[in-house]
Amino acid sequence: MTEDVACWSVITESSHRLLTVWENKFMRLTFLGKDSKPDESPTLYATDQDSYVIQGWIVTDIAILSQLDLHDHETVVEVPSQLLSHLNKNGLEGDVAHIAPPIVHVKEDGNYLMQGQRVTDSETLSQMDIPSHETCVNIPRLAIERLLETG
Repeated sequence: MTEDVACWSVITESSHRLLTVWENKFMRLTFLGKDSKPDESPTLYATDQDSYVIQGWIVTDIAILSQLDLHDHETVVEVPSQLLSHLNKNGLEGDVAHIAPPIVHVKEDGNYLMQGQRVTDSETLSQMDIPSHETCVNIPRLAIERLLETG
């Protein structure tokens, strides 16, 4: 296992979207929780890099994807909104109160589409069980904190 770590720099644009420049290297993951059903396994992990890896369903809806400003290193995953309730296991209390990036769309069934950096490091990915119809994104903790209403 390599000792390389991911590096973040965060830039805030006027649109309040957090842009991240991230070197896709090994991250240690801490399992926070999942929302499982047969053949489905959206999962939330904390990383040792002050971020979260969110595993969810691959989004293929062209109508939605065409409306997003996706960079080459980014992708979108679909997860049940309840998955974010596991953030409290990592010290983030509160409910999602602000629908803003990294949540880029809320589906009719209440599921969130979340945009983030595509995780490609093989050692990081080896810590997860990812079915072929799922992928994962890495999102800075600060971006997640801004979604929550506390107290």
